[in-house]
Amino acid sequence: MALATADLYPADSSLVEARLAIGGCDAVALAERFGTPAYVLAERDLRERARAAAGALAEHHDGPGRIVFASKALPCTAVLRIFAEEGLGCDVASGGELHLALRAGFDPAVLYLHGNAKSDAELAQALDAGVGTIVLDHPAEAERLDALVGAGRRQRVLVRVTPGVDADTHASILTGQAGSKFGMPPAAAAELLARDWANLELAGLHMHIGSQLFAPDPWRRAAEALAPLGRFATYDLGGGLGVPYTREDRSTDLAAWIAGMAQVARDAFGSGFELVLEPGRALVAQAGVTLYRVEAVKPGAVGEQIVAVDGGMSDNLRPMLYGAPYEAALADRAGEDDLCQVVGKHCESGDVLVRDARLPGPRRGDVLVVPVTGAYGHAMANNYNGVPRPPVVLCRDGEARLAVRRETYEDLHARDA
Repeated sequence: MALATADLYPADSSLVEARLAIGGCDAVALAERFGTPAYVLAERDLRERARAAAGALAEHHDGPGRIVFASKALPCTAVLRIFAEEGLGCDVASGGELHLALRAGFDPAVLYLHGNAKSDAELAQALDAGVGTIVLDHPAEAERLDALVGAGRRQRVLVRVTPGVDADTHASILTGQAGSKFGMPPAAAAELLARDWANLELAGLHMHIGSQLFAPDPWRRAAEALAPLGRFATYDLGGGLGVPYTREDRSTDLAAWIAGMAQVARDAFGSGFELVLEPGRALVAQAGVTLYRVEAVKPGAVGEQIVAVDGGMSDNLRPMLYGAPYEAALADRAGEDDLCQVVGKHCESGDVLVRDARLPGPRRGDVLVVPVTGAYGHAMANNYNGVPRPPVVLCRDGEARLAVRRETYEDLHARDA
């Protein structure tokens, strides 16, 4: 299976007589069985991407290494369980993500706790669970953690360094620039590293410079900014590899990126260290699609068709947050006849999923597919306008199983006091 492909659909998908199947499951039949909107994931894609990532790191790095899934991309217990079974680690950025990772079966030793505003309760939760690595965001957090660990114990930590590197991505997902809310500048990191901590094992450095990145140069410059801080047992260079969302976007190769990151690390730090990488989106985005039902079609102001579906910003916030582009297709008809604007059902003019879709005569009742939604759709899903969140469906070898059920109206008031 080629992971480097401009095709936007899961590798384990097919198109027979213009009818889409995911993991051997007919998309229209999935919509009828599970309803819409629905997140649909190809399980083979998830497993094969995990194996390709781990294999590439073992091949190209001459020391110990670990691929750690950035769970914020898809915090779904069934998906986390798949990655645990495939031998990956997991990074979590809250007590809730930590709870999900433990429930999914991850060995606490391969968990990494992140976050720029960790509470004492979250730190204590991590310590009680035996989390292997806690990533320190700032010196005051190190002091709090050192006190919480207590005598007779040591907690492995990495120091998150903000390298002051800008990268070509949306400002909202840029994290390594000067002034970032994440981590500490090299000078502050050096002071923290020089202190004698009673209960902290300073294992190494961490960085993350942003998301949806394609060019290797920012990672190289960031690693070079970390190198003067000294030699360490572990360097965690984060993640952030971009994926194509439209046919005009660059295709990316996860294994090639990992090989490149291993070279970046060798050039900056030499040899004999543990290399940790944290892909999130690159492991899950192209493994998933979202299915919608068309509810209305009407003419727009400049000759386009306005195609309204039964979801929108409650199941995919990225177009509204970042102006993220997507494509759309009909699940059982091919062609690009009509210029369409695919909009959601919510009471916001900005609730637009795809601005310039080409669809073959869309009609009410059609099943519409938006690919590359395996990352951040489920993670950012919400109940705006009282819309229940969609289910997550895993497909493999023609069998579909429910990983997360659809919310009900009763769920909307289940927490009422």
